[in-house]
Amino acid sequence: MQWALTLAVIAVGILTIRPMGFSGRGLAVAALFVLNSAALLARRLPEHKVPQHLALAWLTLGVLAAAALIGVSSSGTSYLFAFFLAGHIGYRLETKPALVLAAACGLLCGGVLYFHLGPGHHLLPWTLGLATGAPVLIGIINRSQRQAVRAAIEAAESAERAARAEARTAVLTERGRIARDVHDVLAHSLAGINMQLELADALIDTGDLEKVREAHNKAHGLVKESLKQAQWTVHALREDALPLRESLTAMLASSGHRDVLTVTGTLRAVPAQVTQNLLRIAQEALTNAARHAPGGDVDVELAYAAASTALTIRNGPATRRVNAGVGSGMGLIGMRERVALLGGTVTAGPVTEGPRQGGWQVEAVIPG
Repeated sequence: MQWALTLAVIAVGILTIRPMGFSGRGLAVAALFVLNSAALLARRLPEHKVPQHLALAWLTLGVLAAAALIGVSSSGTSYLFAFFLAGHIGYRLETKPALVLAAACGLLCGGVLYFHLGPGHHLLPWTLGLATGAPVLIGIINRSQRQAVRAAIEAAESAERAARAEARTAVLTERGRIARDVHDVLAHSLAGINMQLELADALIDTGDLEKVREAHNKAHGLVKESLKQAQWTVHALREDALPLRESLTAMLASSGHRDVLTVTGTLRAVPAQVTQNLLRIAQEALTNAARHAPGGDVDVELAYAAASTALTIRNGPATRRVNAGVGSGMGLIGMRERVALLGGTVTAGPVTEGPRQGGWQVEAVIPG
């Protein structure tokens, strides 16, 4: 549309502005016409490629050329260049310099006609020349609309970038959760199974088939426990609700610790995420107890408070030879990450008093 209007103004000027030739006043009119056409065509230059001071110089030159063309020509539509340039002044420049330059345009064109500075003054009223600066208001309105649209686009792009960053954070968080679940299910289970199989392998040379059978049965039990843990992981990924007390009781029983769970407070349903993470913490603590304090007594307390759920696992000192092996080092880190994601706290350290003195205690408190 802008190209069409610009070309239309130039075409109408070629057909109507007189005199136009290669000598005398015709040459002056032709030169000023070319200068006005160039100033008008420059409207298509991208804004980011034309600094404000260059735009101001180019438009000022265009205004002078438009006023001079009105004065030199004796007939035609030379005043259209001034109108269109004034409109572009409002679009291209900031408001204050645009208003000043547009006012200068109106005063120059109006002065040329008012003071009869050209042969065509009798054809046009001086008020028309004065009005040539008025389109600057249209240009200012268009610039404001353009800036508003640009601001809306930038805001939308910023919101999209924020949404992408949030989605990426959510993906990374979920990957971290899955990594912890894989650690809990595979590292613990495989470590326990490997320990029992190594024990059975060592006992074969002694000929004590009873102990070999016992180690084999324990390894078999760990395999079944691993299947249960895999089911818990699937439930967690699907966000299925697990009964906390029942699941904790089953976990303790499968690990050889029956009737060690104490429940205090009013039993209630807790969010699936809380249940899953407390079960994983219990699993980590029980695995560490079996690894670092074999044969030690274990007691577990599940406490329901008004605004939180707490799980405490204590184990006594080892009563059998410790063969802990090398752990992954991610167990306690995983506990802390799980609890931190839910806004809770976890503490772990030695037991310094009571019947479990010399053992270890893990306590997790999660809101909800």
